[in-house]
Amino acid sequence: MTDRLEVTRTIPATAPEIFAVLTDPQGHVAIDASGMLMSADGDRVTAVGDEFTVHMDRESLGDLPMGEYDVTVTISQFVPDELIAWTILGTVRPPIGHEYGYSLEPQGDSTLVTSFYDWSEIAPSWRESGIFPVISEANLKATLGILDRTVRRGYPHATPR
Repeated sequence: MTDRLEVTRTIPATAPEIFAVLTDPQGHVAIDASGMLMSADGDRVTAVGDEFTVHMDRESLGDLPMGEYDVTVTISQFVPDELIAWTILGTVRPPIGHEYGYSLEPQGDSTLVTSFYDWSEIAPSWRESGIFPVISEANLKATLGILDRTVRRGYPHATPR
């Protein structure tokens, strides 16, 4: 079994239009297919090390009785209009070490978007817990579908505030 999931979708929008959603904390909430992201606080991210808070509710997955909690999203990779990735710091210390992200590849008037979820750097105790991957390939695919719909409809925060 691999320690990384990747799914792709061609979205009929430019990379900057898509990246505008992915750099906005509210954009993450808007496109989430897992149902866990309830709201977010923080400014648009512009560099590695930027952070924002996401208010979560794990009950939507029905796997662990965690209820509502907050996580800090820390940007771990950032190339404007090409790549964004982040790690999560939640209630568990030290951090678990999984990473989520998107890469964007322009293709004329469209963009090939790859969503990835990587848990290759998690501690052995987490690996043995049997809960990874937390998010399924179907969740990643559905999130790309919602991203497509969100961009096509005209994301309301498309330009930095």
